[in-house]
Amino acid sequence: MLCVAAFSASSAEPTAIEVKNIKDFGAVGNGKDDDTFAIQKAVDSGLGSVAFPKGSYRITKTITIALDKTGFTALTSDGTARVIMAGPGPAFHFVGTHGGTAAPDSVKPIVWEKERTPSIRGIEIIGEHPEADGIEANGTMQLTISETVIHDLRHAIHLTTRNRNLLVSACHLYHNTGIGIFYDHVNLHQSNIVGCHISYNAGGGVVMRGGEVRNVQIGTCDIESNMLPGAAPSANVLIDSAEGSTDEVAITGCTLQHNSKSPGSANIRVLGKGITSTKNPAETQEGHIAIVGNAMSDVMVNIHLVNVRGVSISGNTFWEGFEHDLLVENSQCVVIGANDFDRNPRYVVNGNWAKDLNGLTFTNCADCKLNGFLIKGVWKKPAALLLEKCSRCSVTDVSILDCDGIGLHLKDCAACKVSDCMIRDDRDEKKATLSLKVEGGKDNWIKSNVVANGIEAEKDAATLDGNRK
Repeated sequence: MLCVAAFSASSAEPTAIEVKNIKDFGAVGNGKDDDTFAIQKAVDSGLGSVAFPKGSYRITKTITIALDKTGFTALTSDGTARVIMAGPGPAFHFVGTHGGTAAPDSVKPIVWEKERTPSIRGIEIIGEHPEADGIEANGTMQLTISETVIHDLRHAIHLTTRNRNLLVSACHLYHNTGIGIFYDHVNLHQSNIVGCHISYNAGGGVVMRGGEVRNVQIGTCDIESNMLPGAAPSANVLIDSAEGSTDEVAITGCTLQHNSKSPGSANIRVLGKGITSTKNPAETQEGHIAIVGNAMSDVMVNIHLVNVRGVSISGNTFWEGFEHDLLVENSQCVVIGANDFDRNPRYVVNGNWAKDLNGLTFTNCADCKLNGFLIKGVWKKPAALLLEKCSRCSVTDVSILDCDGIGLHLKDCAACKVSDCMIRDDRDEKKATLSLKVEGGKDNWIKSNVVANGIEAEKDAATLDGNRK
């Protein structure tokens, strides 16, 4: 029990106020004794501010924070407390009763009176059981997780059933066998993940699977190597809308990288085929995703989009996409703006120089706009930029430089436009076979491009006007 000085309103003399922590409820904190009962007792007491002083607290069962019974609850430390989860399930399970949306009129009085803004801050959580997780939450409103370290468990943060208005900031989610932040078939709108390190989680960094997820902001995070060779393909950020839907996501200002040794690895993968609702399971193409200002490298595919609608990608740098920098399949309304797709000699030192293929591929896509970006140094690949079986797509003001093979290849495309592009190979040992090739298709319009290595177009496949060698 800690005593602190305070001043009464009628006197300048300090009075003692007793501030309890979990040791006052019997916790030992030596890393050996079972402190489960003591910590649960402290939570259930209604103390509210449940403080963890310096120590290692071993627990064998989940500490459940039933907010309708405990009232407002914050689990706090200053970074000196460790919780060791030695049993299956989450170390801490926040359970609320919020069943509404984020709209004020859907929030029941009990949420504002007893449950809002549960939080955990400044605590380290580690595992001693293969099925141990860090934190699970369902039914919460405004859950806030900050300055928390979660490692060597299964899932670090597991979001289930229904939550609203989540904040995760300044956390380290590291070296877990499962997922860093797992949106597990959850109905969750409004979540912010800011300024975190999310790395070496074998099942993925931030993973959204099923459910109904909206309004996700992932910003200024380092997200890396969240996959393992020999494991199922994953991604640093994986959005899988099967069995649900995910829309309205912004990924901004992050570094996303590693692990190219994992088959199927990606920095960002969006699988957009979802369903309208469980009551009306009509298939949809999910999207409305902005990917802006990130640095991405060292995976098989830097960005992989399948069955999406409405994705904007701009202001990013890409390198070391060992199969593709960008692969877009069966999608529509994808906008690619000013990005840098380059092979930078800075990375000769890492031993992978010339092993990565890079390049951009669009297959079975429609109504996409590609404008104002640079592709340089795509080697050992048939085409630097391939559009296959695409329709009503435009490629304008794009520079494709010093690439092997074909610079821009349109194959079996219809009603596509290519204009004001520069496509050339000026290396001493030129390897480019062709600047631009139009194979099959119909009603394509090719105008005002600088094509130093020539154009090949099948009769009636394209209208050629004003291109310069």
